[in-house]
Parts: sequence; structure tokens; C-alpha cells
Amino acid sequence: MSHRIERVNTLLRREISDLIQHTLRDPRLGEFVAVTEVDTSPDLQLARVYVSSMGGQEEEKKVLSALSAAAGFLRTELAKKVRLRRMPELNFYWDNSIEHGDRILRLLDQISEEEK
Repeated sequence: MSHRIERVNTLLRREISDLIQHTLRDPRLGEFVAVTEVDTSPDLQLARVYVSSMGGQEEEKKVLSALSAAAGFLRTELAKKVRLRRMPELNFYWDNSIEHGDRILRLLDQISEEEK
């Protein structure tokens, strides 16, 4: 991945997160929705936005439907904040790496307790 794409990904992640937290007023969004990663295609046509929520997998469908419905609005607002020749289309995906990491930590704790 080129350095430019990495910078664009970081910038988009920060700005999308800010827009979700401070601009969107959808009741389907929980109190905390985190943008964990943005992966932009090399031609800047498409951006895969990975999100997670404190509500866990129960919130997944509600959060993804709310963000998919707001994708056009978010793209328009991003175009106002970020100077890019082409603003990528936003596709939202659920990131379960937080739950996966938590499960691994619980298993490690369980193993260390059994060894004692």
C-alpha cells in the first residue's frame, strides 16, 4: 500500500468517526460507534469502512443499516472537509476484532488461572 493511500485512510477514518459522533442523529446508532479501519482502493473509487460498537453483535444490523442509509450524507460532508479529487463511495462493514480479542484475553486468563 502506498504512503498516500495510508494517509488518505487515516484521514478518512478520523473524519468519518467525527461525523458519526457529532453530526449523525440516528436513533439506531448506539451511544458509541467506533470506526476501526478504513481501506481505500488504489484508485480512490471505493472505501471499505470497518465499524464496531460497544453493544456488540446484537447492534450489528441496526448500526450497519443506519450507516448505509447515511452513506450519501457522510460522503457529501466528507467532500466539504477533505480535499480529494474524487471522494470514494463508502461501504460499511462490521469489525468483530474487538470481540475476538476480548475472547482471546478471557481464554488466556482462564489458562493462567488453571496453571495456578
